[in-house]
Amino acid sequence: MSGGKSGAGDTAGDTAGGASGVVGAAAGMRIGELARRAGTTVKAVRYYESLGLVTPSRRPNGYRSYGAADLRLVREIRALKRLGIPAERTRPFLDCLTAGRSHAECPASLAGYREAIDELAVRIEELTARKALLVAQLEEAARPLPTKETPAMDDHLTLPADLPVPPDDGAADHLPGARMPSLALPDTAGGTVRLDGLGPGRTVIYVYPLTGRPGTDLPEGWNSIPGARGCTVESCGFRDHFEDLREAGAERVYGLSSQDTGYQREVVERLRLPFPMLSDPGFALAGALGLPTFEAAGARLYKRLTLIVRAGVVEHVFYPVFPPSEHAGRVLEWLRERPVPVP
Repeated sequence: MSGGKSGAGDTAGDTAGGASGVVGAAAGMRIGELARRAGTTVKAVRYYESLGLVTPSRRPNGYRSYGAADLRLVREIRALKRLGIPAERTRPFLDCLTAGRSHAECPASLAGYREAIDELAVRIEELTARKALLVAQLEEAARPLPTKETPAMDDHLTLPADLPVPPDDGAADHLPGARMPSLALPDTAGGTVRLDGLGPGRTVIYVYPLTGRPGTDLPEGWNSIPGARGCTVESCGFRDHFEDLREAGAERVYGLSSQDTGYQREVVERLRLPFPMLSDPGFALAGALGLPTFEAAGARLYKRLTLIVRAGVVEHVFYPVFPPSEHAGRVLEWLRERPVPVP
């Protein structure tokens, strides 16, 4: 099975071309000894016989007799089974082994591998979909019933009607024209992004405080902090407008917060975001550009704003951002009204 001229798990002494003494030791085996040496059961060997995969000789007394070649075949069937290829579909592999050829020389064996891979891909998709349904059921089951005091606090896709509007405190007035610093931040795609190497085209970076998770509490008093609530709906907005943003000239879109990459990756997967998130737990970008932050429940967090970066320079800043549920649409409108001239 391994691609050599002998089956997976065989030793040189068990092959048909081994020393005569060793081959003799493997010849004339009873079915129980064959099963033991192959690491399987007598019942399994008999099943392989019923499929015509193994054909023992018969002794004068009528008992089955197996040789080294039979042992190699049974071991090959076992090895293929561990890869998910059932005994019923091992015939091409066994024929290749019997002919003393590698699987690379047998088109039918290669086709068998491809068929098994395709079936496995389908199973993975089915299991992934089943997992998503189970996660959704778990989140729904874990969601506490809203009360008058806590009206659906974990419903991150719905914003309360009475959210306070964040004031324009001038904390982002200095940002237009600023050059992006030489920083590399980890992203949820498993790499890093250099902020001074985003390229000549436009990049949208929306900075947000934190995203909540269904079934978990947000910081105390979160709804009463101007500009705090709404990170999930904002991300969903950029998700839903992603293709439109690209067509309007945004070559890249990133979300950025102080949450760690593992936390952000869960958000990307749960919300099916088509773009990566950047993690800045040390507030390196805040220190380099003077981005505004605030504190909630003893933790420092970014204030919500969006940077439009072009050729390494901050071209425009959206600050304050409100309501967050409509923000991606406003960024899209700004981009459409100011197309980048084609060189």
